[in-house]
Amino acid sequence: MKEFITVGQIINTHGIKGELKVYPLTDDIRRFKELRHIYIDGELKNIIECKLQSNKVILKVEGIDSIEEAMAYKQKYIEISRKDAVKLEEGRYFITDIIGCSVVDEEGTFYGKVGDVIHTHNNDVYWIKGDNELLIPAVENVIVSIDVEKEEIVIKPVKTWM
Repeated sequence: MKEFITVGQIINTHGIKGELKVYPLTDDIRRFKELRHIYIDGELKNIIECKLQSNKVILKVEGIDSIEEAMAYKQKYIEISRKDAVKLEEGRYFITDIIGCSVVDEEGTFYGKVGDVIHTHNNDVYWIKGDNELLIPAVENVIVSIDVEKEEIVIKPVKTWM
């Protein structure tokens, strides 16, 4: 498993004092209020202040003190150390651990690897990239098991749920 977990993407600056506007990549943006430090391009940065705006986060990060300095971080990703991540309930996974998993069905057919996770109103969908691309709903009647340690997702045979 990866040592770092991506929790947001810097989408713009905010104000003239170097604040960063962040699009959160987490299901609860209030978690940003608990963060004391983050990683950008692998470099540890201390958070001075965090403000929440409906579906965005505004971060004031130590050492980024002007709009010009903040512009250099636009489109970069914010990561946290896995040890600083929230503890997930049984059966819940970080997207970073799902991406790259091999997908096979109960009969042993290999479909490809998870290339992305798409969020929809009802459930997540795993975008499988292989010989043929496939979208698999992440629901109980399709997913048999997920083992992020082995990087493997077992599904019911496609013919049974399509």
